[in-house]
Amino acid sequence: MHKFDEMYEQQPYAGAAIREHYKRYDQWLARQPGDAMRARREEAEMIFRRVGITFAVYGAKDEDGAGTERLIPFDLLPRIIPSHEWEVMEKGLVQRVNALNRFIHDVYHDQDIIKAGIIPAEQILNNAQFRPEMMGVTVPNNVYSNIAGIDIVRAPDSAGNGEYYVLEDNLRVPSGVSYMLENRKMMMRLFPELFNQNRVAPVAHYPDLLLETLRASAPPATADPTVVVLTPGMYNSAYFEHAFLAQQMGVELVEGQDLFVKNDFVYMRTTNGPKQVDVIYRRVDDDFLDPEVFRPTSTLGCAGLMRVYKAGNVAICNGVGTGVADDKSIYPYVPKMVEFYLGEKPILKNVPTYMCRNKDDLDYTLANMKDLVVKEVHGAGGYGMLIGPAATQAEIEDFKKAVIAKPDGYIAQPTLSLSTSPTFVDAGIAPRHIDLRPFVLSAKEVQMVPGGLTRVALKEGSLVVNSSQGGGTKDTWILEADRPARPRAAPAASQTQSQTQTQGPSA
Repeated sequence: MHKFDEMYEQQPYAGAAIREHYKRYDQWLARQPGDAMRARREEAEMIFRRVGITFAVYGAKDEDGAGTERLIPFDLLPRIIPSHEWEVMEKGLVQRVNALNRFIHDVYHDQDIIKAGIIPAEQILNNAQFRPEMMGVTVPNNVYSNIAGIDIVRAPDSAGNGEYYVLEDNLRVPSGVSYMLENRKMMMRLFPELFNQNRVAPVAHYPDLLLETLRASAPPATADPTVVVLTPGMYNSAYFEHAFLAQQMGVELVEGQDLFVKNDFVYMRTTNGPKQVDVIYRRVDDDFLDPEVFRPTSTLGCAGLMRVYKAGNVAICNGVGTGVADDKSIYPYVPKMVEFYLGEKPILKNVPTYMCRNKDDLDYTLANMKDLVVKEVHGAGGYGMLIGPAATQAEIEDFKKAVIAKPDGYIAQPTLSLSTSPTFVDAGIAPRHIDLRPFVLSAKEVQMVPGGLTRVALKEGSLVVNSSQGGGTKDTWILEADRPARPRAAPAASQTQSQTQTQGPSA
C-alpha cells in the first residue's frame, strides 16, 4: 500500500527529502536536542493539567469508582499545510457546507431532492435524526448548521501524491475547537522563535468569529441579541470546551435549569432577575432539548423551548434536526447535493462508500470485509466500526452477523492509508496517522479560521485518531502566501489569549 507523509517524501525518514513547505521547520528541528524537546513536552502537560484541559471518558472509572478525566496528549511537532492547498480546501468547505445547509432546509420544506429521485424518501424520512417537528419551520438565514466540523483525511493516489477526502460531516454539536486554540497558544509559549521564522496564519480570532456568527443568527427583529452557551453540565466529556468558549466570547454558560419559558420567550435566571435570551449555542443533543417535545425525562433542556423556537423568538445553533444531514447513510449523497443545489462540481471528494442497504453493496462488503472499514451509520467517536485489516477472523465473523441482521445500519469504505506526520513519541520522531477537522461558521456568510484541529493516532500503525481511543492532537499551521518571513508578536496575540492564560477555563 502506498504511503504519504506530510513532511518527508518517503518513509522511513532517514535520508528522505523534505517537502518544500517544511524545510524551514526542519532546519529548526535539526538544531533541537532531544532532551530539550522532552522537557518542553513535560512543560506542556503540566500547563494543560493546571488549566484543566481534560475530557471525561465515558464508562471509565478510577480505583475509587469515580469517572475518569484525561488529558488529550499534545504533540510538539506541528502539521504544516501550504497556503495554496488551504485555499482549495477552504473553497471546498464553503461549497460543501452551503450545500448541506440547503439540503436541510429542503428536507424540512419542499423536499425537492426527494421529488427529483436523488435520495430515496425513506432514507430521509425514516432517519433517526429526522425531526418531523421541524417541517415548515424557518430559521434565520436558512442556516441550520452554524458550526460545522468537517473531517478531512489525506491518502495517496495511484501516483503516490497526497489527495484530500472528506471522511465525515459533523453538523450537530461538533467539538474540538478549544484544543485547536489551546494547542496554538501552547506552541507560541514553548517555541516563540518559530512564529518569528514562519508566516503562520492566526487562529486566535475564532471566538470573535463564533460570536459574530451567533449574533448574526438571532431572530431578525433583535437589535442587540443576548447569546448563551447551553451545556449539559460539568460531567459532559466536552465541558471544558463549553466553559472555554463561553468565557472567550464573554457570554453566559447556562444549564437547562437556568432557563425558563414565559409568553413564548426564553429567559435565563440572573442575580438581577430574568433576562431574555435570543441565541442559544447549544451543546446538548436534540433529544434532551425540550421535555415537552422530545425525551420527557430530560432535565438538560428547557420545557417549552421548541414552542419559542417555532415562534421565531429564539435561535438555536445548531438548528434542531440538523443531524439528518450528517448521518453516514446520507454522506454518500453529498456530492450530488452540491450539483443539485449549487449547480457546481464538488471541489472536495468523498471517500468511496458502499451502502449496505443496497444488495450489491452488501454482497461486496460481506465478501471483502477483511479489506474494508465498516461503520454503523449512527456511530461516533471511533465506536461501532470494524477496521478489517486490523481485525481478527472472529471479529469479522461477528461483525458480518450484525451487518446481515441490519444492513441499512451500516456503510463500508476502503481502508485508506491515512497520511502520516512526524510525531514526537517516546522513541523519538516517528510517523503517525492524522486527520484534520476545520471548523466552518455559517450565518449571513460562511467563514473560518485557517486550519483546524489535527488529530493524531498515537499508537503505531493505528488509524483511529479519536481522543477516546488513545488519539492525541497537534497544532495545525497554514503557511500564509510564500513571502519572506517577518518578525511577529509571540503569545500576546490577542487579549482573549492572555486572559485565558491567567484565568483558566472556568473564570
